Amino acid sequence: MEALVCRKIGDPTIRPNSDDSPLTYSTSHPIPELVSPNSVRVRVKATSLNFANYLQVQGLYQEKPPLPFILGSDYSGIVDAVGPKVTKFRVGDRVCSFAALGSFAQFIVADESDLFRVPDGCDLVAAAALPVAYGTSHVALAYRAQLRQNQVLLVLGAAGGVGVSAVQIGKVCGATVIAAARGAEKVDFLKSMGADHVVDVSKDNVIENVRAFLKSRKLRGVDVLYDPVGGKLSKDSLKLLNWGAQILVIGFASGQVPVIPANIALVKNWTIHGLYWGSHKIHRPAVLEDSLNELLSWLSRGLITINISHTFGPSEANLAFSALKDRKAIGKVLLTFGDGKTVGQSKL
Repeated sequence: MEALVCRKIGDPTIRPNSDDSPLTYSTSHPIPELVSPNSVRVRVKATSLNFANYLQVQGLYQEKPPLPFILGSDYSGIVDAVGPKVTKFRVGDRVCSFAALGSFAQFIVADESDLFRVPDGCDLVAAAALPVAYGTSHVALAYRAQLRQNQVLLVLGAAGGVGVSAVQIGKVCGATVIAAARGAEKVDFLKSMGADHVVDVSKDNVIENVRAFLKSRKLRGVDVLYDPVGGKLSKDSLKLLNWGAQILVIGFASGQVPVIPANIALVKNWTIHGLYWGSHKIHRPAVLEDSLNELLSWLSRGLITINISHTFGPSEANLAFSALKDRKAIGKVLLTFGDGKTVGQSKL
């Protein structure tokens, strides 16, 4: 089978199989066998790239698997084989899921309890982008912050994978959504996704711009801050928060971990939520299951849509990682296998 194997720590934007590349692209990797009576083998149609994958290849992620390993993330595909005790799925079913490792390959084996049926009418390739990005935002906003109608949500890095999902989920929850992104193209896209106000951080003063919008709507301030960015943008955004606001710490795409002053958090009665979505699999698995089932229902009903910015074949993974690194993506970046493969801009 096709597989993308990480054999050393390094820069994933170097073309696979090059001397300096940490990644090896193989077309003859062994197909995994079923490991238990409840196992399901899935022929992967598409798999999603997340910023965590980019960090993992560089050895910068909090979880460091032993080398060599096949990268893993959320994916979608068709059931290829089932164990004798599998009751929920049969060969030919359309499914999606997420994995700590192993999805950057043409086949992956999972327990049937970890798989989710992709509803009719949902694009199978797009479903590969749902679990991690949309799951992160849904657990953060709906479960942790418990975002309510008429609250104000500020989304940083709003044109990225998790950012776009946060904007959409915020609107489904009935919030007034302010999105921060860089560049006119991203601003226009976020407006088309329903954001109530978009700040171009490449040219606008975020504090002044957002305050002017809030004043025009007769709103006091921001109730929930969704932050996958960190750095100066995070620090500036704190000045916009209401008394009793909630801060969702999602990640640090800027490379700078923000400092949130504890004394101000005390005086302002802020709540700070750390959100490591993947750890819910161990500590709160029922939350992930309920969340993903609701998201799939929303997707099938058209309440959310998934924007695929780029798709690449696994042999061109360096281009996919470069799209993440250089912030060229608006929405999600995918690797696709077989007849789903396109290069560059997606067909979706």
